Amino acid sequence: MYKLKVISSTVRPGRKGPIVAEWITAFAKQHGEFEVEFLDLGEIDLPLMNEAVHPIMRQYEHEHTKQWSAKIEEADAFIFVTAEYDYSYPASLKNALEYLVHEWAYKPVGIVSYSAGLFAGVRAVMNLKSDLLSLKAISLHEMVNIPALQQFVNEENQFVADERLTTAAGVMLKQLFRWTKGLKVIKEDK
Repeated sequence: MYKLKVISSTVRPGRKGPIVAEWITAFAKQHGEFEVEFLDLGEIDLPLMNEAVHPIMRQYEHEHTKQWSAKIEEADAFIFVTAEYDYSYPASLKNALEYLVHEWAYKPVGIVSYSAGLFAGVRAVMNLKSDLLSLKAISLHEMVNIPALQQFVNEENQFVADERLTTAAGVMLKQLFRWTKGLKVIKEDK
């Protein structure tokens, strides 16, 4: 079974990323095509990049980098759950991406974006997709964009998706599985 890592990108107090990530994680598990693991950058707490040698060399000095590398290396696919901060994605995700190079390559990425307003995080997605290109990660066209996030958060602080969001998530997961199968061949052909 293919391994899918769902990565929640926000780290600030009061963040909503983890509840959105918990929803897509549960949805992906129900989908049944992946072994799914939720990774919360707020809990992983990577420091700002502090490796002396460029990550392309894979000469990691620090234990936190070695652990992060192992988690990402074992994945076959990703879903990034990202907020939109100042027209882009959070610095915590940028930092997590830049710790590694080879580990992201030839793996598909689904994106779940959200914002407090009507743009649904799509400006963050555009910046994230351009950065993923340099890592040879393949971002899917199919994604889940959540506008006005608070309307989907209930009194128990749980994310409750509507039919439009669950349909989008199903389409994204179907394509993520398809791309995972295809890219596995490319990744192994070194």
